[in-house]
Amino acid sequence: MVKYYGRTFLPWIALAIVSDVDARAGAITGLVAALVLLALDRLRSGIAWDALILETSTAVYMALLTVLSFAVPGSPALSYGASLAIAWLALTAWGTLAAGRPFTAGIARRQVDAHIAATERFRQVNVVITRAWAVGFTITAIALACVQHWAPQAIAVLVACKVAGFTLPAVFTARYTARARERATAAAARQSS
Repeated sequence: MVKYYGRTFLPWIALAIVSDVDARAGAITGLVAALVLLALDRLRSGIAWDALILETSTAVYMALLTVLSFAVPGSPALSYGASLAIAWLALTAWGTLAAGRPFTAGIARRQVDAHIAATERFRQVNVVITRAWAVGFTITAIALACVQHWAPQAIAVLVACKVAGFTLPAVFTARYTARARERATAAAARQSS
């Protein structure tokens, strides 16, 4: 499952890396990556739109950022690009939870049988995982905003925040998913005996 999250976050990673050199180039790179992945998932793989919530949100953000970076190149918001990007992800995650459609379910649904994806347990697991990502993104956005405000030249701290902001939720996701599978397997074994 972690490889799917890594692929899903490629536009954000590209944005983070390229924006450190040039905000406009970062926005365009992120937008192109988001659109290519969205097209590949939707057109080539036939993945349903409801399973592409995060990918669609990413493309919208990258489009808005690209417009801003060209329309108002000196915008103070561009100085907070990393924290704004992660805040957008946090809003997306919290929004999907509020709507009762955790964004991780779309990613997870690609890796399980339809009968598993239709269970309440699957939804509950994805609520927990999406909540972990939402909290992680929120904390990371706040931390990045603080560093960008008070120590914008502290590149190592900014990079460490970005890495931790994606790595910790990914590790949690992998471990929590493994435990959920183990519990489901044990429950199925108890029922069959």
